[in-house]
Amino acid sequence: MDESTQWWLMAGVLVVAELATGTFYLLMIALGAVAGALAAHAGLGTEVQLSAAAVVAALTAGGWYAWKRRRQQRLGDHPLGTQSAPDLELDLGQVVQVSAWESDGTTHVSYRGAPWRARLKQPSGTTLPEAGTYRICAMQGNLLLLEKV
Repeated sequence: MDESTQWWLMAGVLVVAELATGTFYLLMIALGAVAGALAAHAGLGTEVQLSAAAVVAALTAGGWYAWKRRRQQRLGDHPLGTQSAPDLELDLGQVVQVSAWESDGTTHVSYRGAPWRARLKQPSGTTLPEAGTYRICAMQGNLLLLEKV
């Protein structure tokens, strides 16, 4: 079997494995295998093929990791916070009615026909907030974070 065919088969297996596991890193390693295949098509030696595959896989996987870290640092602990684009999170900016607050600073609101737990995004000390109209400004999982309108 030709060396380039082996590289292409390896790239295909890595793509299938990525589809089965959902890890984006396997696609980066598959790109390394593609680089090895292209080096084989160019008639370069096995050492150069392996080097090309290793360098491309390392650079793409490292680049993906660095991009994810920068994105996480930029978004902070709350990737669906107020900095999110409203077209990506349809609940942000919607208005809900709060009838009463519980002693722990949370409340239950009816939103989109279902009960939701909610709390103020920035609690105001020891006093309970007043009932009224609030806007959804962020989400933590299925907990709505509200701000007074």
